[in-house]
Amino acid sequence: MALADEYGEFQEVKERNLRILEALLFASAEPLSVAQMTGFLGEGADAAALLTELAERYASRGVNLVSRGDKWAFRTAEDLGFLLRREEEDNRPLSRAALETLAIIAYHQPATRAEIEEVRGVATGKGTIDLLMEAGWVRMRGRRRTPGRPVTYGTTDAFLDHFGLEALSDLPGLEELKGAGLLSSRLPSSMQIPLPLDGPLREDEDPLDPDDTDGSDIDDDEAR
Repeated sequence: MALADEYGEFQEVKERNLRILEALLFASAEPLSVAQMTGFLGEGADAAALLTELAERYASRGVNLVSRGDKWAFRTAEDLGFLLRREEEDNRPLSRAALETLAIIAYHQPATRAEIEEVRGVATGKGTIDLLMEAGWVRMRGRRRTPGRPVTYGTTDAFLDHFGLEALSDLPGLEELKGAGLLSSRLPSSMQIPLPLDGPLREDEDPLDPDDTDGSDIDDDEAR
């Protein structure tokens, strides 16, 4: 009987923690990390395991619990997305240059502006990268340990969330990328797809300086 009571108490605590996670995720406008939610749970709770179980419970519902990088969020089930899609006017649609730049950063990160230009074959205006950063899809990672110490760029969790990707490994393959009309004839033969890195800084990257706010290279001429 004592064992049954102990099991019942365990289930009660687990269900309470699941409800807490559910409430936190529904109330949040942005995806949440495990660390952000752990503090709201009981002592010793395994937040990662609880999130996995909660995701399974919602797998067949109208909304699904999905992971976006290292964060979690509720999103409309893919097969029902058309029901809730609203007609929205985009006042600043992405240009082809911005789309190409985003694709290069996504597949070849960490990438410098000079490396982006090498793949595209044309100069990339700073405003193009600024636009992607304002959208929250691109971030400055660090500085490359090469002459001029150019800034390296990578994608964000918001990029994964917007395009419905759990991780960068879910990016479309080379043939799909060509089918979309991006980088059709500009990929160097040595470039592998996908070849992204969104983790810690590489050995050839230094942390950003405290005064790095605009992503300017220390010496653009040398960086190129």
